[in-house]
Amino acid sequence: MRIFTDWRNLPPDARGATVALGNFDGVHRGHAHLLRSAHVARPGAALAVLTFEPHPREFFRPDDPPFRLTLADERAAALAELGVTLIYQLPFDAAFSAMPASAFVEQVLHAGVGAQHLASGPDFAFGHRRGGDVDFLAQRVEALDMGLTVVPPFADARGPLSSSRIRRLLQDGYPERATAELGRAWAIRGVVAHGDHRGRTIGFPTANVSLGRHLEPARGVYAVTVRLADGQVRAGVANVGRRPTVNAGADVRLEAHLFDFHGDLYGQEISVALQVFLRGEQKFSGLDALRAQIALDAAAARKLLDVGAPSRP
Repeated sequence: MRIFTDWRNLPPDARGATVALGNFDGVHRGHAHLLRSAHVARPGAALAVLTFEPHPREFFRPDDPPFRLTLADERAAALAELGVTLIYQLPFDAAFSAMPASAFVEQVLHAGVGAQHLASGPDFAFGHRRGGDVDFLAQRVEALDMGLTVVPPFADARGPLSSSRIRRLLQDGYPERATAELGRAWAIRGVVAHGDHRGRTIGFPTANVSLGRHLEPARGVYAVTVRLADGQVRAGVANVGRRPTVNAGADVRLEAHLFDFHGDLYGQEISVALQVFLRGEQKFSGLDALRAQIALDAAAARKLLDVGAPSRP
């Protein structure tokens, strides 16, 4: 996997690919369908994705609540799993947003990345004020001797699969359904930061990760799996919320307790995958009641994740 943040002056071996176009937030099963179709169209070419960072919605509506399913690193890792070897991750800023649709095709796709073939969904729009659509794209690429595959939406009984649909599932507390639509469990990736260390005092130390620009899922407790920086995967239980029992303030954070783990994770990047929603956020009468409930949550998560009883010192 190679990632380029500029379409100009690319090395020769980073040009001439089959390029799938879009935001690819979540890298869900619909995106996988698009990538398979792109590869089938030109199986001899490298498979590439052209996407944007930040997401255009973040640029145009910076005051909106965070909504991202995947940030850049998690998106790249998911795309690599689907066979993508090149990512053109173009900075979306004021200058880029003002680029006319014709310039995007001619300067970026043709002269810049030298795309041999393009693939997109039928709703792909681009250029200043979304002035270009797939009909415009088809006309221009034919003149420039590039191929184009417009891939119908990937749909099921509930309709077209989309990032928006997955966001709603997570916000409503259905991570298992989101897993089915993503093709993997949804994960929050971030650096472990120091908290108030209260978890240690009640016997459940946690790794604290800020949600940052990630979507805020339903607040409450989840059975989770955690991928550590060294690739090790551990089971655990996590809370997403504001911790009302200890009056922790307005910030929403993720706190993950890893089963049978003893080590220092501060400053390390981890990825916490939400597997099952156990219960909603609650306020308890005090730390003893909170401790008792966390013990019940941990036992439930161990059972769901098929993890044995706690190890004894």
